[in-house]
Amino acid sequence: MGHVATYIDAIVEAQREEMRRDERVFVMGEDVGIYGGVFKATKGLKDEFGFYRCLDTPISESLIVGAGIGAALMGMRPISEIQFADFIHGAHDQIVNQAAKIFYRTGGTWACPLVIRVPYGGDVGGGMYHSQSVEAWYVHVPGLKIVCPGTPRDAKGLLKAAVRDNNPVLYFEHKKLYRTIKEEIPDDDYVTPIGPAEVRREGRHVTMIAFGLMLQRVLKVAERLSGEGIEAEVIDLRTLLPMDKNTIIESAKKTGKVVVVHEAPKTGGVGGEIASIVAEQAFEYLDGPIVRVCGLDIPHPFHPKMEEFYLPSVERIYEETKKLVEY
Repeated sequence: MGHVATYIDAIVEAQREEMRRDERVFVMGEDVGIYGGVFKATKGLKDEFGFYRCLDTPISESLIVGAGIGAALMGMRPISEIQFADFIHGAHDQIVNQAAKIFYRTGGTWACPLVIRVPYGGDVGGGMYHSQSVEAWYVHVPGLKIVCPGTPRDAKGLLKAAVRDNNPVLYFEHKKLYRTIKEEIPDDDYVTPIGPAEVRREGRHVTMIAFGLMLQRVLKVAERLSGEGIEAEVIDLRTLLPMDKNTIIESAKKTGKVVVVHEAPKTGGVGGEIASIVAEQAFEYLDGPIVRVCGLDIPHPFHPKMEEFYLPSVERIYEETKKLVEY
């Protein structure tokens, strides 16, 4: 049996179920308690679990993550909410120099079971301080796990898996998806394993790789291409670190053509890493250049028309993919 849930519903359900399952799980962040979170991702948790397990904090990202690290080392399993991905940089040292290294600096004797929830992404009219996609900065850091769900089912399953993981996990949740998509998800307890990608659509002419909001746009493009006799294989990465290289390589070998789509700026983005993986391990199978369809190398625009121009649109993804198929 299942029930229909939006992306934001799935996030709330995951936290509630994990807090009921394990009394060591608690949530902390700005306005997560009485207000229920700026996006209502913690709505109702304070009423059920009280102030000490749904903890409002000062406006200090370094504190929100640093206190989470300390709690994790004392045996708790905290979920630290960063209100917007754009503000996470205040906690950069805590994430990169502390959380990511605890396992290694203690010779594997200590763990850091910390989840950092990070609302990110554009097409919400938020401008350059409320719409950035900063995932690539943390994919560069050994010791972290990075997940980016693109569906309600995975939003819940990956968050529950993150809470149960003994490593620090950055959970990137896309703001545009909160209330724009919904699907039936299981009533039963389930987790989505961290690591494996999901092939959302089988194909043989071109491989399209995406995550988060861009997954939904890529699926629309694949449907349009199918009507023209072009069958695209769509890979939903879901986890960016560790990345599922095998699924990427096998699909590239199968189709010979690869398109990577993400909304962060192209330069230094995750797409460059994926292109390198394909070039290193499937070069002989390629029948065209590896194409990246990304955000532009400028700060995220505020004006709706400029934001539309900045983000990979369905039309731009379609045109770049069609061009590669005809190469």
